[in-house]
Amino acid sequence: MDQNKLKYLKLLAAQYPNIAETATEIVNLKAIMNLPKGTEHFITDLHGEYEQFRNIMCNGSGAVQRKIEEEFGITMGIPEKRSLAMLIYYPEIKLPQMEKKAREDGELDDWRRVTILRLTRVCKVASSKYTRSKVRKALPEGFAYIIEELMSGHPEIENQADYYNEIIDAVIETGIARELIVAFCHLIRRFIIEHLHVIGDIYDRGPYPHRIMDDLMAYHSVDIQWGNHDILWMGAAAGSPLCICNILRISARYANLAILEEAYGINLIPLMRFAMETYKNPCDEIFSVTDNDNLYDKADAGIDSKMQKAIAMIQFKLEGQIVRRHPEWDMEDRALLDKIDYEKGTILIDGCEYEMRDMDLPTVDPNDPYALTAEEKALINHLKESFLHSGRLQKHIGFLYRKGNLYKVFNGNLLYHGCVPLNEDGSFREVEIYGEKYSGKALYDVLELYARKGFYSDEPEEKEKGLDLLWYIWQGKYSPVFGKDKMTTFERYFIEDKKTHKEPKNPYYTLYENEETVDRIFREFGLEGGEPHIINGHVPVIVKKGESPIKCGGKLLVIDGGFSKAYQAQTGNAGYTLIYNSYGLVLAAHPPFETMEKAVLDEISIDSEIVMQHSLGTRKKVADTDTGTELKARVADLEALLKAYRSGLLTEK
Repeated sequence: MDQNKLKYLKLLAAQYPNIAETATEIVNLKAIMNLPKGTEHFITDLHGEYEQFRNIMCNGSGAVQRKIEEEFGITMGIPEKRSLAMLIYYPEIKLPQMEKKAREDGELDDWRRVTILRLTRVCKVASSKYTRSKVRKALPEGFAYIIEELMSGHPEIENQADYYNEIIDAVIETGIARELIVAFCHLIRRFIIEHLHVIGDIYDRGPYPHRIMDDLMAYHSVDIQWGNHDILWMGAAAGSPLCICNILRISARYANLAILEEAYGINLIPLMRFAMETYKNPCDEIFSVTDNDNLYDKADAGIDSKMQKAIAMIQFKLEGQIVRRHPEWDMEDRALLDKIDYEKGTILIDGCEYEMRDMDLPTVDPNDPYALTAEEKALINHLKESFLHSGRLQKHIGFLYRKGNLYKVFNGNLLYHGCVPLNEDGSFREVEIYGEKYSGKALYDVLELYARKGFYSDEPEEKEKGLDLLWYIWQGKYSPVFGKDKMTTFERYFIEDKKTHKEPKNPYYTLYENEETVDRIFREFGLEGGEPHIINGHVPVIVKKGESPIKCGGKLLVIDGGFSKAYQAQTGNAGYTLIYNSYGLVLAAHPPFETMEKAVLDEISIDSEIVMQHSLGTRKKVADTDTGTELKARVADLEALLKAYRSGLLTEK
């Protein structure tokens, strides 16, 4: 036997020291591989909309309702099923309401008994895909014994009936029924979804990205494909002045400065003072504030618009500096301050002269328009320190780095937020990154490498390269998560003519209906054979215009439909989510969501529309997944160890 192989088997023998334990583990792993594949849940473009996010997470995009239907069928009426589903989604809100009604009817103990029995049944069917060991590990501390006995018991058998019923009676008598019901509801939701994929853009637009991040950090199994807005926050947390400017500008634009001040402890007083002292004239017509939640105090609009303008002007200066540092990025059209005629009040873009909407630019030196003033430099240094020393922000962004990537190949599917940059002919676009050219998968890999260097590197030169590339990934001409030729922020503020506002999309967005192009992408990322899918978000599907999330005959699915309220008037719905279980894929479209309390207490139907159901030829097992591939390799190693024991090559202990 090869010495390296023998050395490995000796290490493995420390974990499985004899034939019995080795054989037992082989039996265990082979049995696990024959369980049904766990359910994956795909969501994207959350944009800080916490209530919509929590609603989707609690109902599992309809998976909870399907389990209830599967278990009870016609034996339970629709209103009862809906009440049970609402209880599982939001036990803390729904339970007091249901208990109150049962108490008024004089049936509280009976209601609790029936509810515990029903939740036990749903929990049993939801956990049936898992080994008893995995189920036991998921049981909540304090209720593990009770829940395990209820789920494994057999009240229909005479010898167990009294024992089983006494458990429930004792739960009610000891006053822990409410806590047990809540624990069951959380456990059911845990078992319904085995793994969550977040395909980017947790941040910006909506008011509660920090609450979404808190929930994701507590979730049992999750991965994240970074979106361009996530990259922006990652760059800011790493100390990129340009990313910091963009975040502040967007937060001021969408009435979300409170996220920075209250959630992340960023001190914005210096920015406010600078804006008030520098921009005396009103700014709210051009640098207006958008409030999609109708929670904004309009009295703040004047100062917030000035803060927005102040940070925007610093952003435009820094953009001019970075694109000139990197001519290889072909982004000279984003350096616009030197294209302004400061006497005429016009700007020259693509050979056309346009009138500037605003020429109150007191910090811009026409002879050196991209130079920061001393006050702007001091402000940026202060803001950078605030971002670098925000404990909660660093914690959240650290989680994004640990759990995130620019793309992921998982169980035969390719997940990414935006696009694979293409040329018009469908070939992969080459991009020069620090002297080397990259395209396709290699472009993703090198950009991710430098994104990590920007946050983690101790080498100043490599860190600076990473910080510059974090900004490029945010809005670069050939960035895979941006997917457009340019971001026309400057034009939207300063030029009336809307033809300058256009942001041409990468050819990917016209070619992704082409099967040859999609198959080329699959091959590039190592996906050949089977039924792979590309799952991405980023560009909202405009349902109102008849657009479909299903592209290329179902090979590519765009599941961004408007989670963010900022997009819903345009898209016509509130987003898509995807479920991939052992039977196939289910794509659901969701209606706009108001509040949890309104939906739960009024029992308003929040049913989603099934847009697509794709059934697999045969039901997938764990053996057919990435985990199954790992388990097969593990079994092969254990079988080699078993053979070594039986041949006398290794001695049992």
